This record gives sequence, C-alpha cells and structure tokens, in this order.
Amino acid sequence: MNDGYLDFGAGATSVFGWQMTLGGPFGLFLLGAFGFPLILSGLAIAHGRELETAVEVFQEMFDYGFSIAGWGGLFGFFILSLPRWQAYAKLKNVIPTRFNRQRREVCFVPEGQKEPIFIPWEELVAWVTEAQGVTEYGVQRQYGFGMGFYHPDTGEKYTLEFETHGQPQAISNWEAVRAYMEYEVHTLKEIQDPLELQGPDDPPWEGVHVFRNARKRLHEEYREGKRGVLYLTGWYLYHLMTFWTLPNRLVEWEVRKIKRMSRKTLPKAMAEWSESIPEDQWATPSEELKRQSKRVLELKKSNPQTPITEIFAQVTEESGAGASIIA
Repeated sequence: MNDGYLDFGAGATSVFGWQMTLGGPFGLFLLGAFGFPLILSGLAIAHGRELETAVEVFQEMFDYGFSIAGWGGLFGFFILSLPRWQAYAKLKNVIPTRFNRQRREVCFVPEGQKEPIFIPWEELVAWVTEAQGVTEYGVQRQYGFGMGFYHPDTGEKYTLEFETHGQPQAISNWEAVRAYMEYEVHTLKEIQDPLELQGPDDPPWEGVHVFRNARKRLHEEYREGKRGVLYLTGWYLYHLMTFWTLPNRLVEWEVRKIKRMSRKTLPKAMAEWSESIPEDQWATPSEELKRQSKRVLELKKSNPQTPITEIFAQVTEESGAGASIIA
C-alpha cells in the first residue's frame, strides 16, 4: 500500500509461519536426539537401576537416535517448506488486484491473461458467501468473500472468490479496501497491526523491528508487574527454539523477493496506470455515492446497534436499485 494504490492478494507470510517451519522440525530433533534418551534413562533409574546403567542407556539411545532425529528434522523442514516454494512458483504468474484511489479505478489481470482490465471503482460488485451443511461430524459452515465485474468491452463476467474463516473476516476484507479507496485509512498499520508492535516509521511487514518492539514491550510490562518471571522465561525459550530473529529476517527477505517478482510480471500498461497523478486530476466520488454514504452514516448514528449489512440493505431499498454502489 502507498498513497496511490493498494495491492490485494500479494502479501508476505507472517513470522509465525516461519517460526513453525523452523521451530517445529528443530523441536522434533531435540525430542528424538535428547528427549527420548533422557526419558528412557529416567525410567531405568525409576526401576531401580544404577546411575551408571542409566548413563549407558542414555548413551546408547543417543547414538542410535541422533541420526534418525536429524534426518527426521530435515524431512519435516522440507515438508513444511514445500507449500511455501509452491506459492512462490504461483506468484510468478499471478498479478494482484490493484486499487488506485487517485483514479478511482481497479485493475485486474485474470489468470492466464497478460492484458490488464481497468474497471471504475463504483462499478465493482462485492459479496459475502455463506454455506451450511450437515455431516456425520455435525453442522459445518463455510464463508467466503468475492468481487466481480463485467468486462467494459466484451461484457464477459469475471469473479474473484476466496474462503474466509467467518463472516466478519469476509466483510472486513471489503471494508479495508473500501476505507482505503474513500481515504478513511492511509497505512497498513491502521488495518493489520493487531498486536500493536509497529512504530509510526516501521515498515508494515513483520521484520526484525517487530521482534525488538515485542521484547521492549515485554520488559516494560515485566517492570510494571503485568508479566511474571514464568511468562518472561517462556517468551525467551520460545524464541530460542524458533531461532531468535531468523524468522523475522526471512520475512524481510521474502518481502524483497515478492517485490522483485511483482516488478518483473507487472504489465507495462498497469505500471503506467499506477504512477501518481497531480492532485487536481484525482477522480472524485459520484453524487449518488456521496448521497448513499451520507444516508448510511445517518442510519448508523441513529441506531448504532444495527448491523451494517442491514443498513446497506435499507439504503439499497430506498434507492430503488438492484444493487447499491456503497456495498
């Protein structure tokens, strides 16, 4: 995201993903190489064996299990890394949807195509899907978020859909984009910093700065008595097990890699369209959108407890249109 446009669908993975990719196999290695020998030697002592016998048991199991644990850890790392490399391969051919708020347009490059399609922002359609079914395991619900448009030249219908964890997440995806396009949010920090670990001048991804901010806040909370010694020790053990700041550095490397890949695949027409334009040339909302947005705010203020979806439906009905441009 910058002052001119927002890319939807090309973000970096989180630090937690790298922590699991590195720390999971490492934890299994420690368990196989040291944990099981210690458990067996402890059982030997519990059954009345002498200390020398317990040490021999540990040594034998360590010699036997070290190589197995090592190869098992490497195999686990390979399995956990495979989806990540597959995602990189897909990113080489996928161009994210770009929202340009200065022009009030959206740029799509459908899969398998090279020519970008530019759509006026107020002609874009968005929806939330909800499905419910009954299986032998109980009632299952699925939610999704989608966007679509008709090609301005051919009239062909295009849609983009993906699954979400719930209806609030599906709606919040759209709300983040809408708020950006209407100049209500200006930075990613306003949208996706749930732990509040990014400073005003920090980049939006979870780099080393996030680790340092987390450690600084932890020590402040410890001095204020909000955190105990057990929590402090656990935090350091967890990050030692997950290779300290290495996951954060890998996220930074990943961000640079994705940016390079994006620049290589970006069509020339899309790159030119993305360039900033003078402020006096910025597009402005239509009068209909202004009127409907004002009505939404009035209804929300008069009854704050009403779900926003019901307010949108009411404004749509009042407008006498099949689909409201505010939604």
